[in-house]
Amino acid sequence: MTTPGIYEQHLDQTRANHTALSPLSYLERAAAVYPDYPSVVYGARRYTWGETYARCRQLASALAGHGVGRGDTVSIIAANIPELYEAHFGIPMLGAVLNAINTRLDAPIIAFILQHAEAKVLLVDPEFSSVVREALTQVDRPDLLVIDIVDPSFDGGDPVGSLTYDALLEAGDPDYHWSLPVDEWDAITLNYTSGTTGNPKGVVYHHRGAALNATSNILTWGMPQHSTYLWTLPMFHCNGWCFPWAMAANAGVSVCLRAVRAEPIYQAFRDEKVTHFCGAPIVLNMLANAPDELKDFDHEIKVMTAGAPPPAAVIENMESMGIEVTHVYGLTETYGPSVVCAWKDEWNDKGPEDRAALKVRQGVKYVALSGLMVADPETLEPVPSDGETMGEIFMQGNIVMKGYLKNPEATDKAFKGGWFASGDLGVMHPDGYIALKDRSKDIIISGGENISSVEIEDVLYKHPSVMEAAVVARPDDKWGETPCAFVELKPGKDATEAEMIAFCRDHMAHFKAPRTVVFGSLPKTSTGKIQKFVLRDQARAL
Repeated sequence: MTTPGIYEQHLDQTRANHTALSPLSYLERAAAVYPDYPSVVYGARRYTWGETYARCRQLASALAGHGVGRGDTVSIIAANIPELYEAHFGIPMLGAVLNAINTRLDAPIIAFILQHAEAKVLLVDPEFSSVVREALTQVDRPDLLVIDIVDPSFDGGDPVGSLTYDALLEAGDPDYHWSLPVDEWDAITLNYTSGTTGNPKGVVYHHRGAALNATSNILTWGMPQHSTYLWTLPMFHCNGWCFPWAMAANAGVSVCLRAVRAEPIYQAFRDEKVTHFCGAPIVLNMLANAPDELKDFDHEIKVMTAGAPPPAAVIENMESMGIEVTHVYGLTETYGPSVVCAWKDEWNDKGPEDRAALKVRQGVKYVALSGLMVADPETLEPVPSDGETMGEIFMQGNIVMKGYLKNPEATDKAFKGGWFASGDLGVMHPDGYIALKDRSKDIIISGGENISSVEIEDVLYKHPSVMEAAVVARPDDKWGETPCAFVELKPGKDATEAEMIAFCRDHMAHFKAPRTVVFGSLPKTSTGKIQKFVLRDQARAL
């Protein structure tokens, strides 16, 4: 029997020297140290860290009173409003799991999520009450508690629940005694992907990863304490890239914004002195092309963008206004951003065009990511760092998901040889920075949202005139990418582009429908497989 070494003798983990990592501790600290500092702003509603902490404890207490506990799923569908921010803390305080639902989904997919996640409670923003009402008719969960969020600033929406969010909070205790998770590996949130072959997959995050990526955001971006962050990125998307928790660690201000339009964004820049915001390239493009009279802020602002690389001209326009662009890359499975185009001072001397070309690369691993490589997907042998040889991007570390909920086959497939297989294809440059080149899963990233080409193809095949269909990404200056459908019609049948697009919009979420439809025969291999790489070239040439 091996004798324990000197560092293994009476040096055990105890309550005194070991605590589970969780972003919930960030909120507790912000409220204790900065109780009177502003935390959340939404129009006329303004909260301090002390008030936000009390509201989150009330939420936890009230949900506990309705029987919610450890391992239960609490779903919410809402715009970027304070209630969704509070849900990121109040729900995990119980050991329950937050499921923030994509507000752009249609009723059948929302119903699938509620059923698959075994949701016990659903919080509903009035803006989405209509689609939720339809979804609930397709859900077999008779004990599901539905709660209406009341937002006086939103005109419209009919109640679908049995009580309101405000009434729920009134029944809660602002001094509710909560505790950190027993194990930092406990689930904290559940996020559904758009799905590549039908139903979406439920990605499970743990407290440890959420805490680490939240602090990694602050380090990566060099965020000063008490920064002011504008919510243009949806909080439902990878839990807002972990920024709800990052802003608690930062003890900063979250400025909530329901509608992502140029005028209210620039107004927030000016009136709230916003210092940081995140957004897909489409948001940057919108701001760059806004009327000049809106651009009247006089301080430096930083933006973090991801998805399809923004055009170099957009980056140049943003930086000419005093908005510094940081490009990141990640997936739902990696808590949002996990790779960053880390900037180097020596690049400052380059011209605007060269700087923009560097910034569109995806970059190097985040502080919280342990491993990043571009490798052969079969052998896991890293490709040469020549900027030309393509391979699959693999990741490893604490900010990789626990796995897919109730889907062991997909989980095992994703975790290959001790690495997470992203399904994205890229190259490794000589300086160690990666760049995406293609997506082996045929996922289209449009406006920061993942769209499955397979899902669109399934809808197109339902059209009575369609014989064959294939969908690929078409580059787009505004959206980054948009779905482009190639359709071969049945003999004797005809259809128009507008008809095909309308058909898709009638059968799926509107943002997933193709923007372009090209009619003609589809290129195939000798075995009859459609050659999508040929179609991608055609789409780029359109």
